[in-house]
Formats: sequence, structure tokens, C-alpha cells
Amino acid sequence: MTEPASSYAHGASDQSMLGDTIGVHFDRTVARWGDRPGLIVRQQGIAWTWAELAERVDAFAAGLVAIGLKPGDRVGIWSPNNAEWVITQFATAKAGLILVNINPAYRISELEYALNKVGCKALVTATRFKTSDYIGMINTLAPELAISHPGDVHAARLPSLRAVIQIGGDDPGTFAFDKLAHHGREADRQRLKDLAPQLQFDDPINIQFTSGTTGLPKGATLTHHNILNNGWFIGEVLHYTEQDKVCIPVPMYHCFGMVIGVLACLTHGAAIVFPGEGFDPLATLQTVAEYRCTSLYGVPTMFIAELDHPDFATFDLASLRTGVMAGSPCPIEVMRRAIRDMHLTEMTICYGMTETSPVSTQTRIGDSLDKQVGTVGRPHPHVEIKIIDPDGRIVPRGEKGELCTRGYLVMQGYWEDTEKTAEAIDVAGWMHTGDLATMDADGYCAIVGRIKDMVIRGGENIYPREIEEFLYRHPAIQDVQTFGIPDERFGEELCAWIKLRPGETLTEEDVKAYCREQIAHYKVPRYVRFVDEFPMTVTGKMQKFIMRQKMIEELG
Repeated sequence: MTEPASSYAHGASDQSMLGDTIGVHFDRTVARWGDRPGLIVRQQGIAWTWAELAERVDAFAAGLVAIGLKPGDRVGIWSPNNAEWVITQFATAKAGLILVNINPAYRISELEYALNKVGCKALVTATRFKTSDYIGMINTLAPELAISHPGDVHAARLPSLRAVIQIGGDDPGTFAFDKLAHHGREADRQRLKDLAPQLQFDDPINIQFTSGTTGLPKGATLTHHNILNNGWFIGEVLHYTEQDKVCIPVPMYHCFGMVIGVLACLTHGAAIVFPGEGFDPLATLQTVAEYRCTSLYGVPTMFIAELDHPDFATFDLASLRTGVMAGSPCPIEVMRRAIRDMHLTEMTICYGMTETSPVSTQTRIGDSLDKQVGTVGRPHPHVEIKIIDPDGRIVPRGEKGELCTRGYLVMQGYWEDTEKTAEAIDVAGWMHTGDLATMDADGYCAIVGRIKDMVIRGGENIYPREIEEFLYRHPAIQDVQTFGIPDERFGEELCAWIKLRPGETLTEEDVKAYCREQIAHYKVPRYVRFVDEFPMTVTGKMQKFIMRQKMIEELG
């Protein structure tokens, strides 16, 4: 009897990986496609060629050098999607600076932690977005800004920070983004040219925060080689050329926007198209129709919002052919509607994580509908995948186990955290994802659960321990457990069960109000229940599956 094949697959490919830094590759793209559309930002009225984008990137990079930033320094960016985000992404890469992505939904405590965790010397920030007053929050953290000269910040709570660069404003103590480009002198531009051959593609270039069971975000540290090649192979799978225009309504602070979006465009000369600062279904549909976009990105909830928009039928979307749906499982009916009603006949599904730059597996153009909705694809070029049991042995195909990935795409590690890095990446170089998966006879993987108790709400990863650690700070709360429950709109919503200290009283609204000004909106529990005790095992372990089931029954 033949033994079943093992759950191991390798994305064997005769396509070479790129051996460039992002800055060098940016210059190659500009030299080859300089007169082609490079960046379109609808809400800002911007339509630049690659050459016009390059002028602004080089000027801003020189400005960063002029204020004393040196290779290896960390520069935070705290902003919704806009042209300045893209300029900053490429300018920091050219100057050898490590760009630190900060979620636009972060509040004061999260910002303080992120900036200090990696020692940001500079922060590029929007003035405000939706309900977030960024400059107000920065001034709360660093009141010294108001009496500082730009570039001379010495804040007690942010000891590493030296410069704040403000998009769309010129508050005291900050550099105006547009003006900083004029700080660069010829000597600074020459310094950038001299730096180009010195920078290496294995240098870290990006830090993105991701949480874990400890509850405190960890800084996944990614190199030029990691993210440039991931963007390159995503574009190859999608058959991108310089004729494509890619509509990117997903956020830039996440790999979905800055790698799957921007770097896939960079490596193929395709146009980067932003429909707005944040996701809006109407603006997305308008942008696709107005600019004749050929590719569209989103998590499933975004596509549902677009398809269900009352004006959907009025838009000509015939220019679309491909795109990426990722972030959470795709319902089969949503994929059918996207193919039928949005002309997305070459739509693909991606799977990955921040620590893997991000894409490990992707469906391919021409795959059956069953593969598109029932799996997350097969390994990317030059990527290995295996599925293992709790003892680390590879399981037979079709059996469930933990998905692990290995290759150029695995991060360098968590910033200055060797212990957590060793927990995630084993001695053989395998990244342990914490996701439970199966692999079929064709090497296609399906995600069937999570080892880690993570909640995915509308494509946003929420780690219950992080929320619990935050709620424990409330003086009236004795104990708390958070978990996800199914939701038709967002996939999952967060629920908190809270045990109060003796004699204390709180309402559900009290808890939500406490969260709103301190943590990102998507982390605020949708449901709050007050309990006297929690279901536990005889050994004292919390049984969240029982809590979850009770909430499902209560909510019907």
C-alpha cells in the first residue's frame, strides 16, 4: 500500500529573485517607465508619472538626510493613505532609514509604546484623520514640542524622538512635510548617491507591529529583500505590466497596502491608485470607473460593501480583470459576485502574515472556483510550506496541523526580542504561523483554525491578551477574558467577559468609553458582559470555547 504524500510543498521556479535594494530598484523603474502613470491619489487630485514621483522622493530623502538622520535610524509614519505615505516609503529606503508603520487607529498609549519600543528618531504624521487628532495626541505625549525648534525635540516620554514631520500642517516644533524637501542641499543629494551602493538588500528597512499571546505588540523587522521580492512575485502571479492600474483601498500601514499594493506596482511599472484616505465603497467604485483600474484589492467585507452599494449598477467596471482578496476567508457567493458583477475573472486569494512579508501562498489565475474559495492557494515562488503535528513531524496530505513557511520572505526577527523570535522561527529557519491548515494533493492549503486565540475582525488581527492586559488597568476590573464570536459583517466581533472587584459597578458603555480614547476603535469590544465567575478546567485554565458558545446562544 502506498504511503500518502507528506504535507510539504515548494514553490519551485525558474524566475530569479531580485537582488536590489528598494532604492536601487525604484531608480530602475523610473528609468524604464518614467513617463508612465506612477501614483494617482484621487482625494488629493494627484496624478504623477514615475518620474514626477521620483523628483519628490529624492527631494524628501535629501531633506531627511539634512536633518541628521542616518542609515539604520527608525522613522515612524502615522498617517492614513496619501501621496506623502508613498513618498516617505521610498525616501526612507533610499536613505537607509527603517520605516516604522504605525496604525492610524492607534491612540496615545499605543503610540507611546510603538515609538519607544524601536526608538524612533523621527515621526512623519498626519494632522488628523476621522476622530483622531494626531497632533493633539503628540502634544499630550510630548508637550515640549510646542516650545521646541523643529528637529530639536527632547520629550521626557519619548526620549529617542528628535523630529516631527507634519503632513498638511506646520504646528510649532514640527517640520512641514512639503517644506522639508527644501532643506536638502546638493551635499545631501550627493550623500544619497554615495549611500546607494553601500546599502545592502539584507539590511532591515521596515518594522511592522504585530501582537501575540504576551499582549504587547512586537516589531516584525523586514528587509529590502523580504518585501521587494514578495511584491515582485505577487505582481508576477497577477500578470502585472506597466499597463495595469491597481486600486488600493487597503491601508498602507499594513503589508497589504505597502507590499502587495505599492511594491507589486513598483516592480512592474504599474500605477499605484488610492481612492481615499480610508476605505469608502463609493469612492472605490468611482475610482475604478474614473481611472479604468485593472486590479482591485480588499478584504471580503470591502468587496461586500462595494457590491451592495445602492449605486453599484451605475459604475462601468469593465476595465477590471484581477486583484487580491485576503485578510479573512472568502465566502463563495462573494467570489462568484466579484467574478460576475465586477469582471474580476482573474481574481486571486492570498494568505500570509506580517512576519512573512506577507504572502506565503496564493491562488493562481485560471484556478477553479473551488480552489479560489476553498483554499488559500499554493506556495509562492521560492517558498517552502509544511504542515506539522504538535511534535514537529510533517503530517500526511489532508491531515490537519500547523502551517510553517520558509524562504527569503521570513522576517529577520522581532526587533530586539531574541526570545520571541526564537519562539516564532525555529533553528531550521521555519516560521511557525500558529494557523491550523491542511494541504491537498495539488499542494493547495486551506486554513481550518488557529492555534493562537486570535480574532480577525474585518481583516484586522486582534489579540485577546492585548485587550485583556489593557482592561486590567481599570481599577474596577478584577478579571477579564476576551474572545471572538461570529459576525455576518466583520467575520468576527470581540466580546469581553468582566469580573468586577467587590463593591464596584460599571456599565457596558463605561467599559467602551474607557477603551475608546486609549486603544484603536477595532479593538474596542462590541459586546461586554459582567460575570461572577468564568468556566475553567480543573487545572485552572480558562475555557473560552464555553464562553463563546454561550454568547452565540444568547445572541442567536
